[in-house]
Amino acid sequence: MHRLLFDVAVESRTLRDKVRGGAQNRPGVYRMMGTKGVVIYVGKSKRLRTRLLGYFRAKRKEKAWRIIREAAAIDWEYTPSEFASLLRELELIKRFRPPYNVRQKRDGIYWFLKLSSGPAPRVQMVRRPNNEPGSYYGPLRAREGLADAVKELNDLLLLRDCRRGTPIRFADQGDLFGVDITPLCPRYELRRCAAPCAAKISERDYLDQVAEAKAFLQGDSEGPLRELERRMSEAVERLEFEHAALLRNRRQCLEMLRTEFLRAKSMIEQLSFLYVVPSEEGDHRIYAIRSGSVRAEFPVPRTAAERKQILAVADQHYRQPEPPGQIAFRRQVDQMLLVSHWFRTRPEQMEWAYPSESWSKLPLKSKLDRQVMA
Repeated sequence: MHRLLFDVAVESRTLRDKVRGGAQNRPGVYRMMGTKGVVIYVGKSKRLRTRLLGYFRAKRKEKAWRIIREAAAIDWEYTPSEFASLLRELELIKRFRPPYNVRQKRDGIYWFLKLSSGPAPRVQMVRRPNNEPGSYYGPLRAREGLADAVKELNDLLLLRDCRRGTPIRFADQGDLFGVDITPLCPRYELRRCAAPCAAKISERDYLDQVAEAKAFLQGDSEGPLRELERRMSEAVERLEFEHAALLRNRRQCLEMLRTEFLRAKSMIEQLSFLYVVPSEEGDHRIYAIRSGSVRAEFPVPRTAAERKQILAVADQHYRQPEPPGQIAFRRQVDQMLLVSHWFRTRPEQMEWAYPSESWSKLPLKSKLDRQVMA
């Protein structure tokens, strides 16, 4: 770890000279600290020295200018590769939550669906999985119609969409006073909600509907689509063509949602392999990637015996069962998005991906050393 302390009054030329003399043009990450030692920004670069010197050339009111103006200290560390620097940057951002990183966060690019826990689960859109209990599905690209599709799923399966703290009373709970409870919203009258808030449905029947929603979200059932097709056919037989067209639009909404889930599921399932990353410094690494997240990291083996040992350990990470019913995992979602973006924007990197059937071809360090030097 290298650290540079400076007074804001020191001339920028002196600061540039110190960075120029201490930093190397290697992949790495850096931290900017404020006067109280609080991390205000974390960054990464595959050419660390060039990136740090760029801060001292920033124009007034640019983001880099604002950061360096507030910084009282800089430290940096080197990583074996650009990929390693991305992982390390994400780790530091999650640990320190620097204000300049948080302000630039673009959570709206992707959405997730949450099937909540509790006595009357509900399906809702969220930007990030959080620590609240429930199952999360995604990532889904933020696009017009996604919210409508979620509404259609709730309406079709009669699931509630009210706030979390809404009192729940099922029909089989019993009522000592025999008072008829009025539903808290008009969705029950519109036949869009089973009204578990007003004892209009038993707990078992409501959970059956929740199970149907869960199966649809996991890609195990097309029940909601078939139900809309049935209603469309009945509407046509009754010559209610406008109603049939409305049902067709609702079905298209759910079909879009299903397509998005299949895309997300396929993307994640494909991101399961050993990824070899050569390093110009000779610190070649192997990343065990499963469902888009890094489960383990190893040095590239020097001998066939070391390779056998590494593969035995890596195999354990792929044999462990994943929790059923969840495409996205709360602790892994940011890394999953990072890894997905890495391979999507650098398709040539898939040449270094080794699925389980190709593990025997995993290169040794001597081979990678020769390739780097060539």
